[in-house]
Formats: sequence, C-alpha cells, structure tokens
Amino acid sequence: MVTPSPTDDAALLDKPLRIGTRGSKLALWQAEHVRDRLIERWGEALRVELVIISTKGDQIQDRPLYKIGGKGLFVNAIEEAIADGRVDLAVHSMKDLPGSLAPGMILACTPPREDPRDTVLFRADLPPEQRSLAALPAGSRIGTTSLRRSALCRRLHPGAEILPLRGNVQTRMARLEAGDFDAILLAAAGLRRLEILSDEMELLDPEVFCPAAGQGILAVECRETDERVRRLLEPLGDPDTTIVAAAERAFLARLDGGCQVPMGAYATLADGEIEIRGIIGDPSGRPFFSGRKCGSPENAAALGRELAETLLGLGADRVIERFVSRA
Repeated sequence: MVTPSPTDDAALLDKPLRIGTRGSKLALWQAEHVRDRLIERWGEALRVELVIISTKGDQIQDRPLYKIGGKGLFVNAIEEAIADGRVDLAVHSMKDLPGSLAPGMILACTPPREDPRDTVLFRADLPPEQRSLAALPAGSRIGTTSLRRSALCRRLHPGAEILPLRGNVQTRMARLEAGDFDAILLAAAGLRRLEILSDEMELLDPEVFCPAAGQGILAVECRETDERVRRLLEPLGDPDTTIVAAAERAFLARLDGGCQVPMGAYATLADGEIEIRGIIGDPSGRPFFSGRKCGSPENAAALGRELAETLLGLGADRVIERFVSRA
C-alpha cells in the first residue's frame, strides 16, 4: 500500500493524469471507473483526463478479428500513445491484451475481477423452453466472432450455425433484436458494468464454457519507468485478482496467443491453492484439448506455463499454428 508523506502527495498530484481509452460505451465506463477510484483514493486535487484513442480493432468492423491478423488489435495504438507521452496510462479489458506487453510497458495494477463468465442472449420471441444454449433447436443461428466461443459452442451444440458478429455491446444486441440471430454470446462482465444483464440471459458455467484469459479483469497499463503513475495506481490493485491474472496470462504468453487464437484459461483461488483450467480447440469443435493444474499461489505464473506445455504436448500446437500463421 502506498503511504506517502504530505510532501510526496503534493508531488504526485501536481499535474493531470491522462488515461487513454477506446471510445465505446464499455471502454469509457472502464476508464471512468478507474478515474473515480483514483479520485476516491487521492482526493479531488488529482485531476484526471480521458483521452479517446481509436485502435485497429475499432476501425475494421467488416471482418472477424482472426482475419485481420496480428495481436493487440485493441491495444497497440494505445500503447504507442503511452510510449510517446500523449497519455500516462491505459485501461484495457485484460482479455484484449496479448500475452506480452510492448517493450517498456507494465501492468501497474489489476482491480477486483468482475464476473468472468460468458452469457447467452436470446431472441425476444424465443419460447421459454428453448432459452438455454443446450436447448436451442438444431440450425439455430448463434452470433460470435470469438474462435474460443465458436469451438465451445460447436462442442455443446453441434447442430448450431455459428455466424460472425462484430461491434460493441449495443451494436451486437441491436442485431439480435433485428432478428439476425437466435442467440448471441457476450461477456457477463461488460453486461454487468453497463447494467444490462438480466434474468432472461443464460450465464454459462466456466467449468463447461471456459472463459478467455483475463475475462472480467481490468488491466491498467503504464510506462515501467513512470514511478509517479505506478504509485498512484498501486492502491487500486486486488491481490487475489493479480494472482489469477498472472496464471492466465502466463498460459496465454506461452502459447503466443491473443484474441485471434481459439484458447481459454480460467484460474481460481480456494483453500490456499490456485487452480487453472485451460482449453485450446479448433472452431469446428475438433480437435479439442483441455487440462488443469493446481498448486501454490506463489507459483501462479509457473502453473500457467506448465499447463500450456501440457496441452502443446498433447498436440494443441496444430490448432494454434493455423491461426498464428495468419498474423
């Protein structure tokens, strides 16, 4: 915990803090949430500004992410703004981050995790008995651009038609309401943050439908050498979230993965142990590889890497190579 003297406080608060963020409603909510927590901790004397930055992932909306190529589609432009001093820090959805940050960058803190689960939203006129992923009729149109979600959907519902769906939360929901799909898949965290999660939506068990690495976690990034910003952000971190994030991101980094690779990882803490589950699956549903590791929280990152090695040893590299080669 940061405990500066009054003199230190004055030095920390003597100039505005600029947060780089994407411009979607959810991205702005996340940046505003971090801004509000900073002011809560340091007082109104801390001036915080939001700077909206457009990323490659925002600019290209007519193709699935894996067809655009490259990692960090929602991150690279913001990291460049941090590096050249246009902004001091950035707030990301951790699931958008590639396994490795740009040189000179660091994750300064990870606030408490929101709901990590995936959620199914259904067409309004769908009968009640069909309003679960397992109960959807054969041939149902399910919208998602996530290769991980495609792989898991096809395993749970081989008769479904998986269709591409890009755009922010509101755009995707509008297409569902327009009748383009029978159901769509979104992250529960975003729906909760925007206060639009409802009882009519289905929350999927992470044991069956493994989340993306870092799903539900905010990643606050800054320059490694920026001691002032790191000290301001330190009190916002949550120790348990930092531990599970380390395991999930180590899994991702070992597999050289990002949002264009069909993989998931989910870590939990209980009874003094960490457990991480990981999956790698072809979007067709086969082949599919999964495993889990348990151990001490102190070894969180090592367990994530070991799990990745285990899945590679089973042959999961064949799936990864299909998509990494597009980058």
